[in-house]
Amino acid sequence: MSTDRRHDATAPAANRWERWPDHLAYRNSRENITELTGGRPEAASLPVPACPGWTVLDAVGHLVAIGRAVAADAPGNLWEVPHAGFDASLDELLTEWAALDAPMAKVVTTTPQLRHTMMMMDALTHELDIRRALGAPVPHDHPSYPSSLDLVVRGLANSVREHGLPALRIETPGGQWQAGDGEPGATVHGHRHDLLRSLTGRRTHRQISDLDWSTDPGPWLPAFTWGPFDPPAEASEASEASAAGQ
Repeated sequence: MSTDRRHDATAPAANRWERWPDHLAYRNSRENITELTGGRPEAASLPVPACPGWTVLDAVGHLVAIGRAVAADAPGNLWEVPHAGFDASLDELLTEWAALDAPMAKVVTTTPQLRHTMMMMDALTHELDIRRALGAPVPHDHPSYPSSLDLVVRGLANSVREHGLPALRIETPGGQWQAGDGEPGATVHGHRHDLLRSLTGRRTHRQISDLDWSTDPGPWLPAFTWGPFDPPAEASEASEASAAGQ
C-alpha cells in the first residue's frame, strides 16, 4: 500500500481530532470563510500571500467556481476548473456559494468519494490562506484536518514512488501515515497544520526541512512538488510550531 494512516487513540485529548463527513467539513469551511469575510467589502482586495496574484475575492471566487463544477457534476480534475475574474462582490459570491449547498448535496451519492474529499481539502486550504491574509488565527482542531491529511499524503506517496524514494513516515500528535512502499527511510514529525501546509505547496523547502526529521530531508524534498502543488521560493507564512514557541 502507498499510504497507511493510524489514529492514535492513546494521544492526549487536546492532540486528538475527530473526522467529520467530507460534506459537513466542507460546509464548516464555507461557514468559517463567510463569517471571516461577509459584510467586509474592504477584505475583497486584500492580497493572499499563499496564492501570488490572488486577492481574497479571487480565492472565494475560485471556491464558488469549484462549487458550481461539483453541483453540475462536471467532469475533470477540480484543480483544473478555470479561474477568471469575477464581476460579483464578495457578499454576492458568498450568497451564491451558500445556495450551492442543495445542488451539491444531490450529487454526493453519485460522484466518487475522492472528489468530495478533494473539494473539502481545497476549501480548507483556501480557508487557511484567507485566514493568513486577514491576520485571523489558525484553528487547531478543524474537522477537515484528518481527511485532508489522508488525501495529501496519498499525493505525496505517488510522488515518492515516482522519484524512486524510500517510504516516508509522517507523524503528528494523534496520527501517523506512511507515504510510499516498504520500510520507511525517514520520519518527519510536525504540527498537523505545518504538515498540511507543507504538503499543499505553502511552505518552502527550507521550512519543510525545518520540520522534525529523523535524517537529512534532502532526498525527499523534490517529492513535495506534486499535482497542483509546488513549494514557493520565498516564505509567505511562519510555521505554527514557531508561532507557538514550540
